[in-house]
Amino acid sequence: MARACDLALLLTVDVSGSIDAKEYRVQMDGLAAALRDGIVVEALIDQRASVSLMQWTGEGRQHVSVPWTEVTSAEQAEALAIAVEEMPRQWSQYSTAIGDALLASAELIETAPDCKRKVVDVSGDGISNEGPLVEYGRKRLAGQGVTVNAVVIETDDTDLTGYFWENVITGPGAFVVTAAGFEEYPLRIRQKLIREVAKQVAEGPEVERSLLDRM
Repeated sequence: MARACDLALLLTVDVSGSIDAKEYRVQMDGLAAALRDGIVVEALIDQRASVSLMQWTGEGRQHVSVPWTEVTSAEQAEALAIAVEEMPRQWSQYSTAIGDALLASAELIETAPDCKRKVVDVSGDGISNEGPLVEYGRKRLAGQGVTVNAVVIETDDTDLTGYFWENVITGPGAFVVTAAGFEEYPLRIRQKLIREVAKQVAEGPEVERSLLDRM
């Protein structure tokens, strides 16, 4: 009998108006590269993970760009990376509705395979300025037993990292990774996925330190 899925991972990508075409490209290329990382690929396969990707921006504007995709082989992992790399942008001129994105994530995560662990990965470069309160989406995901982690892209003197710590993430061990500008995003999203995915299959502190050394 095949093992059940251990991880459902929903990647949610901010495509609001504050992100220009070049910055969008940096995000997608960086995320695709992270999904090709050997540590990440090995961990996804080991956990028979299912991965989905949703673009989000203003209220009512969320798009499932990659439906739930099983990753049980290197070929499937590469197909996922290609889908992310080639993904067309859905919007480019709207606001930032994090609360609505989290509510949409809660609905989408309910359609995931029956995995032991469910994680929503939020990326963003600004605070919520439209739509429902962020806490509504956060509480709904918490009630579903979903962990919400985040990678924030700091572009000004707003303490975006603190904002996401206080308002967005939830669940045991939830965390925020900070990129100091879009140029740093590829490195930080790789570190985030390794921490989020690979460390879960590491056995003991020695293995965990080894993984961190490779980051």
